[in-house]
Amino acid sequence: MCGRFTLRTSLADLRQLFLPQDEPECFSAELQSALGKPRYNIAPTQSVAVLRQLDGNAPEFAAMRWGFVPSWADDVAIGARMINARSETIDEKRSFKNAFQNQRCLIPADGYFEWQKSAAAKQPYFLHQPNDAPFAMAGLWELNTKAADDSSPIVSFTVITTAANSVTGKVHDRMPVILDNKDFDAWLDPRFHDTSSLKKHLNAAADDFFEITAVSRHVNHVRNDDPGCIEPVIPKSEGAKTTQATLFD
Repeated sequence: MCGRFTLRTSLADLRQLFLPQDEPECFSAELQSALGKPRYNIAPTQSVAVLRQLDGNAPEFAAMRWGFVPSWADDVAIGARMINARSETIDEKRSFKNAFQNQRCLIPADGYFEWQKSAAAKQPYFLHQPNDAPFAMAGLWELNTKAADDSSPIVSFTVITTAANSVTGKVHDRMPVILDNKDFDAWLDPRFHDTSSLKKHLNAAADDFFEITAVSRHVNHVRNDDPGCIEPVIPKSEGAKTTQATLFD
């Protein structure tokens, strides 16, 4: 699964990757805030800048809540159980079937976290590209008008996952689907309904895409959103002190 991720990339670099034709003034103050500062510990229920495309319009960033709230749900709490969607069944599940047809999105990230059980405690690991470059996680988004406490609709998203590759599988058996730049257009286009062909792209990234770094348990607390979340350590073993990085060979 993917339950926490990072986005430390500058706004300029994100624009160049996702919306090179847009000028800075195209971004609202809310999006400037979401995209303009480093985030080291993005967690479910938080607001995230997500790339989507509405029918007839160009792709755009929109602020969305992490945790998919289906259009039929009358309680926002359901989103906590739907932060991820399995690629194998998104065209079958009632909650995701329509969104897979019409409301696909991309979630910018430059790393994500997984936890591995050990005799000492759960050890967090940071999975990221060797150069810490940003990438796009495949997702689905939804609009809900029933679960909101006020008159404002809830716009939410989920991250699509697939079976892990041989590297990421050392810490967890699932990983987020990472889409290649060449597949962005078809994925975002709400008029493209050939979901059979889209599903063929929902595979694990190449084995050399991510490297794995053991990091401080500072990331365990959602309130922590600072560089300490990705501070490399040596995993504790028999109570040993942790001070340096370790990577899986």
